[in-house]
Amino acid sequence: MFIEVHEKSLRTVNAYNDFQKSVYPMLTDSSRFFILRSKKERQEKNMVYAFMADGCEEVEALAVIDLLRRAGEEVELVSIHNKDMTQGSHGIGIKNDVMLKDIFVDAADTLFLPGGGVGTKNLKACEELSKLLVSHNAKGGRIAAICAAPSALGILGILEGKNATCYPGFEDQLKGAKFKAVPVVTDGNITTSRGMGTSILLGLELVKLLKDEETSKKLAEAIMMP
Repeated sequence: MFIEVHEKSLRTVNAYNDFQKSVYPMLTDSSRFFILRSKKERQEKNMVYAFMADGCEEVEALAVIDLLRRAGEEVELVSIHNKDMTQGSHGIGIKNDVMLKDIFVDAADTLFLPGGGVGTKNLKACEELSKLLVSHNAKGGRIAAICAAPSALGILGILEGKNATCYPGFEDQLKGAKFKAVPVVTDGNITTSRGMGTSILLGLELVKLLKDEETSKKLAEAIMMP
């Protein structure tokens, strides 16, 4: 038996003791092996989880992930289908880091939804992801979505009373939102963007929010952003 335990999910001594009492006795001596992320890493860095669905827009996903990693953020590609590879909308395979069933999400983490018509349909159909999004939003956790994916937030009521944007044609699915025809909108804990052409702007916005404005500006200069 091989178990991966994220230290982030074991916030207190009591929680860890409860874990040991419930799980540790069931393991054999040879299988009592746990992978714990370093204490320093888990305390000082929050996670960005990018939820990968078959049919996603590859550039929307990877441009944002690339910029966040350049800025030093820790990003994991999460398969909502619980498989190693995601098949993008243009036939490009993307390797995932972790399965949805295996992640531990803290209120300080960021959840990112790439768009794409088919990809967004798959995001909406994932009940486990929907529950996670609603729960994370209720805690004030940061959520970002691009292209058609803001509609996945809209149908869950997450955009109620928020300023938001999306790909043309999905405006009516932003339930309760005030639509803004601009490249990127941040309203409280929610950031939305319009499509592939605005994906770099979304990435830079998230860098500004998660790091600082100076880092975002330096990164924009480094990639020759006009």
